[in-house]
Amino acid sequence: MTATVLVVDDDPVQRRLLDAMLKRSGYGVVTAENGEAALALVGGTDSERIDAIVLDLNMPGLDGMGLLAALREREIATPVIVQTANGSIETVVSAMRAGAIDFVVKPVGAERLQVSLKNALKLGALEHELRHIKRRASNTLGFRDLATKSPDMARVVRLAERAAKSNIPILIEGESGVGKEVLARAIQGSSDRKGKPFVTVNCGAIPHNLVESILFGHEKGAFTGATERHLGKFVEANGGTLFLDEVGELPLDAQVKLLRAIQESEVDPVGGKKSVRVDIRIISATNKSLLDQVKRGDFREDLYYRLNVFPITLPPLRQRREDIPDLARRFLARFAAEEGKKLDGISADALRLIASYDWPGNVRQLENAMFRATVLADGPELGVAEFPQIAAQMEGYDVHIPPAPASAPRTEPHAEAPPRIIHMPVRDPNSLELVSGSDMRKLDELERDIITFALAHYRGHMSEVSRKLGIGRSTLYRKLKDYGLIESEGASEETDAA
Repeated sequence: MTATVLVVDDDPVQRRLLDAMLKRSGYGVVTAENGEAALALVGGTDSERIDAIVLDLNMPGLDGMGLLAALREREIATPVIVQTANGSIETVVSAMRAGAIDFVVKPVGAERLQVSLKNALKLGALEHELRHIKRRASNTLGFRDLATKSPDMARVVRLAERAAKSNIPILIEGESGVGKEVLARAIQGSSDRKGKPFVTVNCGAIPHNLVESILFGHEKGAFTGATERHLGKFVEANGGTLFLDEVGELPLDAQVKLLRAIQESEVDPVGGKKSVRVDIRIISATNKSLLDQVKRGDFREDLYYRLNVFPITLPPLRQRREDIPDLARRFLARFAAEEGKKLDGISADALRLIASYDWPGNVRQLENAMFRATVLADGPELGVAEFPQIAAQMEGYDVHIPPAPASAPRTEPHAEAPPRIIHMPVRDPNSLELVSGSDMRKLDELERDIITFALAHYRGHMSEVSRKLGIGRSTLYRKLKDYGLIESEGASEETDAA
């Protein structure tokens, strides 16, 4: 569920060292012994998604500089950190000019590499979002922009790649917010209609009395309010792609005219005297079962078979959780830039939280949650506290909203305190985590966990807890207060007496 790093080094000892170092830091690791093997891993269509590369410059065959050149030639924008035993200025400058984003000297320390990778992932996510926005605006979005780690989503992409090679009508099915329009844009951007118009029609948002005018256009004076000529969506999309979103929402009378326009490749503008020929590709999308609508009589059977020539079903986000961390990093990079906030990334706890959530609103809901978290963030990275609405619905997380300060007069408004989220991991109650990340946990943290467990195990009976832990009651009360487990000793004594 975390970022995957490709380690490229001809030295097996160095590969093993970096592999162990990166895994301790929580990264997934893939290794390659030379530039040719690395290029196959990064450039292959069926390969595992690589988020960053740690590259040795001095290798036999295709060396580091050669691999950097090959990546640039193939327009592969995976961030690269180069490492070499030679740390001369000339080498650094050459590597940076070739496309590397950072440079480390062997042997690199775990902390230095961790900082470099965090910066690389942050920069890579921002560059990905900028490319996505630019290609979307120019109608050149491709399947490489939909890079995924999910096997289910990878199968969807392979299916869409085949469909893009022809002009076959496509029906994209999937829940609301899964990214049906993004997939449709990638299909156009990978076809011979790349760069041509991509016109979106939300069929559920068109007033029934204006469907014909909006789709097929009208002449000036064709009806009351038609003060000027309107081309219509079919003519606007001429030469490109017409994307009919939520096509199942079209009224039956409009479905008849849509069927004729698709069959004859021509439209009749309202009030027009002759038909207009159009050359378009039809991609439809729905979040409902069109077949069920056909059975109920809400959708024309002949139109259904005309649209459903090449069906593609997009899986919901809960079925491709592998993509959640990467999507979250990309959204964070974009929103942090838009909001002018300096955020280094997302904490491991927050990533585990959002990767465990089911996201009924799919990618759109995740995007909105990341926007809200970015606005809420005060620290250098997003933590669990920035996702209170998500944490409140998850087992193992408890949301506490502190009450208003007692000293504040009731007549005066006070600033609302932000929600405090306590992470309570669901694990074996008899186990105790000794390691956090790559470091040993501090002694006071372990002691706090032991006391917390003893309180729960002996149901808050202080005498029993102090006896079993081998400490005095006064010492126990002091530690409880120090660790913030009680407000005062008096409160604890009342609990014990009860």
